[in-house]
Amino acid sequence: MKRIGLVVFPGFQILDLAVASVFEIANLAVAAPAYEIHVVSEGGGAAKSSMGVEVQTVTLNPRAYDTLIVVGHTVSQPSSPKLMRLLGRALKTTRRMTSTCTGAFVLAEAGILDGRRVTTHWNRARELQRRFPAVRVEEDRIFVRDGGVWTSAGMTACIDLALALVEDDLGADISRAVAKKLVVHHRRAGGQSQFSMLSELESQSDRIQTALTYAKNHLEQDLSVEMLAEAAHMSPRHFSREFLKNTGQSPARAVERLRAETARILVEADKFTIERIASKTGFSDPERMRRAFLRVFGEPPQALKRAARSRHIADSMSM
Repeated sequence: MKRIGLVVFPGFQILDLAVASVFEIANLAVAAPAYEIHVVSEGGGAAKSSMGVEVQTVTLNPRAYDTLIVVGHTVSQPSSPKLMRLLGRALKTTRRMTSTCTGAFVLAEAGILDGRRVTTHWNRARELQRRFPAVRVEEDRIFVRDGGVWTSAGMTACIDLALALVEDDLGADISRAVAKKLVVHHRRAGGQSQFSMLSELESQSDRIQTALTYAKNHLEQDLSVEMLAEAAHMSPRHFSREFLKNTGQSPARAVERLRAETARILVEADKFTIERIASKTGFSDPERMRRAFLRVFGEPPQALKRAARSRHIADSMSM
């Protein structure tokens, strides 16, 4: 049985403890429990989260765990020198040293991330790079594996990391079963973008939101203003005016962004040709998709495809 230590400290972000549920459900999905979960801290006892909720912990033993997961914090604060020493000692005997969200700052302070590829919350990635120049920050990743050190993006990306750890231990079928039980998508690929433009297009208007949902589900069709207005049960003129008011952009521009974002995911997955992706996402031809990528992402599809391949090779070499 693998012992998992969730490392907390005063002011930790309690959402990151959600990773415990992934391992709990994994235990139910196999014949014999695979994981033993402990919440640990440098001195044991009660640890108060940033929202004031306390959890009971046991003292961190650097030699006792297969995997240590250092959780994040909401407000930056210097890490305890004692915790730094304990983590440094644990690196020598722990099979996997990991962090969720801003827990990467704790590992970086301990010198564990020097020379490694890592990620963290998108809003803190550049700060991490600035403060720790020896660390190779990849800010637009869901999680990164560099040898025995794993780091995840912010907040709910901790679930993706935990599912990836389960997959590494027990296989993809068990990881998928756990994700289904938790009612989440089977983990997002590590290279997938943290920040999706799809989320920017949410609208407070139910009718506009209905049109957006229709567009997301029918990208391959000719999504004219008339078609979207019909989905929203509005006249084309009124729909265009309300759409701009609610989203800050025209229907045509929003559709282009939706198509480009969906196409980017397919391009980075590297399973289809550029021509096939252009067809699946409603671009009339690859050239039209290329121009849209340049407007939305500042790079053509082939550049993103090459970058994704390079990351995949780097991930494979790190395993």
